[in-house]
Amino acid sequence: MKLNRVISLFCAGLFLLISSEAALSQGIIIPRPCPRPRCRPIPRPIPLPNVLPVKSIQINTKIKGQVATTRIVQVFRNNSRATLEGTYFFPIPDTASIEQFAIWENGKKLVGEVRSREEARRIYNSIVRKKKDPGLLEYAGKNLFQASIFPIPGNSDKKLELTYSQVLKAESGTVAYRYPLGTGKNLWARRRPHRIRNVRYAQKPTQQKFGVVSGKVEIIGKEALRNIYSPSHKVEVNRKGEKGATISFETKGDPNDFQLFYGLSNNDFGMSLMTYREPGKDGYFLMMLSPKDKITDRELVNKDIVFVLDTSGSMADEGKMEKARKALLFGINGLRSGDRFNVINFAGEEHLMESGLVSANSSGKKTAAAFVKKLRPNGGTNINDALRAGLKQFDSSDRPKMLVFLTDGLPTVGESNIDRIIKNAKDIKVNGLRLFPFGVGYDVNTRLLDKLAAENSGLADYIEPKEDLEIKVSSFFTKVNSPVLTNLAMDFGILKTDLLYPRKMTDIFKGTQLTLIGRYRNSGDVKNAVFKLTGKTGSDTRTFRYANLDFPKRTVENEFLPRLWATRRVGWLVEQIRTNGANKELKDEIVALGTRYGIVTPYTSYLATDGSERRDVSGNFVTTLPRNGRRANRAARPVPRATPMSATGSSAVKESKKAREQQAAVDVFADDELIRLSVDKDGVQTVKKVGVKTFYLQDGVWVDSVYEKAADLREVKLKFASNEYFDLINKEKALAKYFAIGEKIVVVWNRRVYHVID
Repeated sequence: MKLNRVISLFCAGLFLLISSEAALSQGIIIPRPCPRPRCRPIPRPIPLPNVLPVKSIQINTKIKGQVATTRIVQVFRNNSRATLEGTYFFPIPDTASIEQFAIWENGKKLVGEVRSREEARRIYNSIVRKKKDPGLLEYAGKNLFQASIFPIPGNSDKKLELTYSQVLKAESGTVAYRYPLGTGKNLWARRRPHRIRNVRYAQKPTQQKFGVVSGKVEIIGKEALRNIYSPSHKVEVNRKGEKGATISFETKGDPNDFQLFYGLSNNDFGMSLMTYREPGKDGYFLMMLSPKDKITDRELVNKDIVFVLDTSGSMADEGKMEKARKALLFGINGLRSGDRFNVINFAGEEHLMESGLVSANSSGKKTAAAFVKKLRPNGGTNINDALRAGLKQFDSSDRPKMLVFLTDGLPTVGESNIDRIIKNAKDIKVNGLRLFPFGVGYDVNTRLLDKLAAENSGLADYIEPKEDLEIKVSSFFTKVNSPVLTNLAMDFGILKTDLLYPRKMTDIFKGTQLTLIGRYRNSGDVKNAVFKLTGKTGSDTRTFRYANLDFPKRTVENEFLPRLWATRRVGWLVEQIRTNGANKELKDEIVALGTRYGIVTPYTSYLATDGSERRDVSGNFVTTLPRNGRRANRAARPVPRATPMSATGSSAVKESKKAREQQAAVDVFADDELIRLSVDKDGVQTVKKVGVKTFYLQDGVWVDSVYEKAADLREVKLKFASNEYFDLINKEKALAKYFAIGEKIVVVWNRRVYHVID
């Protein structure tokens, strides 16, 4: 096959560095100066980065059954004035094979070929040792495709296209797909003591930048698709019948690997399972449940629902009353004929649409519409009596019972003591009640609404002034309008589970999925476990059996699970403090989890200093991580002190929403707030999360967050880029992604503490 004369494509190949690591890395171009006689020297030195910036990435994947074909178009940018050569590396999954590789030159697509893997390995090893860039270590233990790229003209783009196919793994009913986007986040340009043909390395450390990443994944399953889930990106899912779906996403500046999971099942309730476990430690598992897509009205559960709406004078502000009226009418119109309902409005006193529950037929809805349209804002806020009136509407039937309570103010009429209002509501026993409070604006008592929800199997939500009340409440009604299975319980059989979240399994509604995450403590492998799910459809109890589930004593995939579990636990602990009051044990655990996993909490502070100072639970600054083997004595840079959790106001609403979001978290890469809080005045990030670990920058050293607790472990010192350094990476492949953070690092791994020194 002939190639254009200006393209020098050589050593394109695949090679395997034996490893059990599943994590992959994004393709990169490592540039080098263009030698004579192919290029003319430039008159003055110019900066040369260690990697070329990625301008854009387009991913198009088609999955049939469990065979995925991925086509990638990558555009790299040469921002220098010089014409460069480059070595291109792309990591390939274990079971993948290259179908095509092409370079675009002057609008033409030039196709390359696969050659020697031995030569590719030799080139890779020599580049790593020569560059001495820890970021390149992310390639250790991976299958690589490698090619040489020439020319890369100055101030221009270079477009590459790669297509490969792979067989996806399916474990415990869950199929996993991963596209590598990780490499580049740890690659840094560094100063070199010498110049090569008037090209020098950049003086300042500049982190590799990512442009726009867009992706589309089309799935055609042999069975019905269930539990489509991405822990790494916010995705849009468009269903195409029971067995097809298109998943799309777009991000900018996000270098995290794209991960996608989905289940295949024709059962009424499909279940997907993922696990992660380090040797000698508790394991983690994520279980997802979702009903079949085609559910008839006969299969849905008839419910009783009471709408309680605040019509005090403050609801006249900013059009709140009109938006609440429209949202309420939307909820009423969405009820099915088998449902029963009532509407109560309250200000200084409550007013009932009817004296009891009415059928949601055309007549009942017509009566409700007339009642709602007449509502006008006026008077004070009597929360106590309105809440009690709503609770008294329910009878002793087996139907699911929901109470939606919307208010924009504090109790000003009747009982105003929060604890007594909570007690008065608790005295009215309603079996199986789900209470969903909505607080509108900031003049609400979050402790009251959070407590009411927590004690009645519901969730509190808040509509801030910038949010649209009508849209948010209407979206809630759409979700809860069609219950499929209620009063859920799971029998885990021989699996020893611990600290499951949510603490109480919620109802399953049509078009939704339930995500349950927890730990397991069995000492060895658990094979062929059997789970049994029970729930109610009206008065009938149904049982669903899930067999042949495996929980290994060691797994290396799904590293996101420990941090996801910790995020949910932090959210639950914060809610306990908000609703029941603070105590030292809960605060200490929040601080420990926040520090270890890099989670933003009300009790942890990420200071833009050397990373060694932290705020304790009283708001005082202390050193919580060791630095160079000793505690730091240097005072922290002043930042605002922590304030006690408030019950009202904007901060109270934001804190409550944050805790609720953490309890419902399904992804672990929402780092915007952490990055904002942990960037110093020079723009250098001082906290990084890699795999299951979190590292803090302390006097130029990246320190593992668990180092302080590892005093009894053997400590090993290694010189960066030494023979011993590379020998260790070849032996312990999993260390590569941690060592890739920087030249100086402290890592706790496999009962040893590794100190990489300059």
